[in-house]
Amino acid sequence: MTIAEQIKVLCVRCSVSEAELARRLGKSPQSFNSKMKRESFTVDDLDKIAEVLGAQFSREFILANGEKI
Repeated sequence: MTIAEQIKVLCVRCSVSEAELARRLGKSPQSFNSKMKRESFTVDDLDKIAEVLGAQFSREFILANGEKI
């Protein structure tokens, strides 16, 4: 699943439209839609999306031995 697909699922589960999410992020719906198409999100962008939706964004690498980085 791509990051854009994950964001769409998150919006549905949080009952928030993509346009409303854009507004909560201080962006126009058009610019947010462009980011969704390009999938050009930074880790900071993803943290902010989680924050405005009351969710948690977790990022980590997990090695074969289970070690998390």
